[in-house]
Amino acid sequence: MNLRQRRREDPEVNITSLIDVVLLLLIFFMITTTFEREAQLQVDLPEASSEPTPAPEKVLEITINLNGDYFINEQQVVKSSADTLRRAIVQVIGERRDLPVIVRADARSPFQSVVTAMDVTGQLGLTQLSLATTQSSADAEP
Repeated sequence: MNLRQRRREDPEVNITSLIDVVLLLLIFFMITTTFEREAQLQVDLPEASSEPTPAPEKVLEITINLNGDYFINEQQVVKSSADTLRRAIVQVIGERRDLPVIVRADARSPFQSVVTAMDVTGQLGLTQLSLATTQSSADAEP
């Protein structure tokens, strides 16, 4: 029999791991809040005058209808091939390669027809290309 009294030790609470976790969370939150500020881009946008620019006097207009037929300045091209379109464009513009080009295509026209028209104008050296669109009725202002 052991009659000696055992000395009771006080329970010890080790909070070292708790402090480590809290410090890691603190560091994590500090780092993630600075990412938001670093992700913002600083962009200086150019300024434009409010005066409209004058419209060019001569424009090459290529219209593509629902069937993929080409019209150059409202004159129909006989065949819908790239070679025929190229010849018709050269006949209309002559030696001028600085004319702006406007491509007007029906919304349901074949996409290949639009790409062909853009490709032919690019091969001829016409670099000022615009695609004409209309504002949808849902977006129109009253």
